[in-house]
Amino acid sequence: MDLAKQHLDVGLMVNDWDAAQRFWADTVGLAYEHFEKLGGGMRQYRFGAHGSVMKVNHARNPLPRDPTVHRRLRLAGPGRTSPLLVRDPEGVEVELVPPGHDGVAGIEVINASAAPAEAERFWVEGLGATIVEPGRYRIGDSLVRIVHEPNLEAPTTRTAAGFRYLTVQVFDVDAEHDRLTAMGFASDVAPVSLGTTARICMVRDPDGGYVEVSQRAEVTGRPIPPGTPGTAVPH
Repeated sequence: MDLAKQHLDVGLMVNDWDAAQRFWADTVGLAYEHFEKLGGGMRQYRFGAHGSVMKVNHARNPLPRDPTVHRRLRLAGPGRTSPLLVRDPEGVEVELVPPGHDGVAGIEVINASAAPAEAERFWVEGLGATIVEPGRYRIGDSLVRIVHEPNLEAPTTRTAAGFRYLTVQVFDVDAEHDRLTAMGFASDVAPVSLGTTARICMVRDPDGGYVEVSQRAEVTGRPIPPGTPGTAVPH
């Protein structure tokens, strides 16, 4: 995969934006950047995190609960001397760690998988991650750890409360979508253009987790190519 940015981004969905803002700004200490209107009664609020973006999507209508493959987000932060486990208003586990603790330079995502070998194929062959150790992978400067859960319940929707998806930034989303689906990974959203901001698609990992593949103009430095328009897709 031809990455345009060496960091994973994190997609969350919340019912209470005020509580989420206090958590990410005050408890975690991330800098708020800006918000984007996604349409369909949804806004995305963006916080910077060592090159990654915490994308907090707030829906006007109440969000349901639904299974997720994501078990924990580990986040390095200046000034920390020891790990601290906190939970966001939707119950997402966030472990704040000193920079470099256990190799975490920016973020590490801990995902559950019923089939770790298939998950490894997705991350290594599909997304281009390197193997750090068995069950742990590096993509850019971000880390992904896979924990085995034989009875994992797969997600059924992207639009539910909690930790819902990850994002990789690339130079050519159409080419990457075609390559990933040719490898047998399921497409959830075919490539769509979101105005002049981004062109994105959504694919699913072997356990049903959602990964957005994004070609964002401000990241690539290139204009968004014409294509099928789309709205109200958290990205």
